[in-house]
Amino acid sequence: MKQRIRVAGIIKTEEGVLILKRSRGRAEAPVFWELPTGKIKFGEQPEEAFVRSLSEYTGLTATAIQLKDVITFLALEGASRLSNLYIIYEATIDAGTKPRPHDRYTAYKYIKDISNLSVRLNEASLSVLEITEGKITSNHVSPRDTASAATIFVDGASRGNPGPSGIGYRIVDPDGHVLEQGGEFIGFATSRVAEYYAMKNGIEHAMRLGLKTARFISDSLMVVNQLNGIFAVKNQDVLPIYDAVQKLLANFDSVSFTHVQRSENSIADHEANLAIDNILKK
Repeated sequence: MKQRIRVAGIIKTEEGVLILKRSRGRAEAPVFWELPTGKIKFGEQPEEAFVRSLSEYTGLTATAIQLKDVITFLALEGASRLSNLYIIYEATIDAGTKPRPHDRYTAYKYIKDISNLSVRLNEASLSVLEITEGKITSNHVSPRDTASAATIFVDGASRGNPGPSGIGYRIVDPDGHVLEQGGEFIGFATSRVAEYYAMKNGIEHAMRLGLKTARFISDSLMVVNQLNGIFAVKNQDVLPIYDAVQKLLANFDSVSFTHVQRSENSIADHEANLAIDNILKK
């Protein structure tokens, strides 16, 4: 599987978060916007690559930067899947400094509300902003996805690790309507096994609903990175579930896996813990 590694930055001012319009390139290519983004050249550290790219493509100078997050997801490139890894920095610029887009970008603007966008952001930038801004936009559809795309939140819980465990899920359609949500007790398990069973359960529910494109949300960085091909699966207890998940994914036309903080996955987490509580109370 191919892997693409990029650095990207969140630059906030009183006007909002800076995004830039990509040059169209090919005439048939779609127009989309993104956070300031760049490649890492040979011998560069990621933070060096971001500072250089920001200066080259926008004319801006970062006065301070700090690592914000690392996200991974899968996307289609032609007939194959492409693994994406984005290293995200939060950057500060001098007040009153204006971008001067050139080469890669043709325009810029600031946005304040990602849930009500008038432009199309690319997959990586939208995923980053959803995580950092504390919002999940239910109408998030990748440019490669169809109108049937849905978002599936999954979570696993274990009391004692190992201990009584449950899994939860919530499926939201592109219009923000909840299609299904629920939880299930899975017996005694470790937290990583519970997280994997939660993902498998979410995939099975998506298949039962007839979904062909789906975006899976989990607060387990291990599960997300392993399903995106970033981390190897070394734990024998999750390997059979991982293999089962891979077989199920063949039923989809397009999928992505996104990591969020636990606070952004509260409903699936509640369903998982409720499933445990319902058993322990009996």
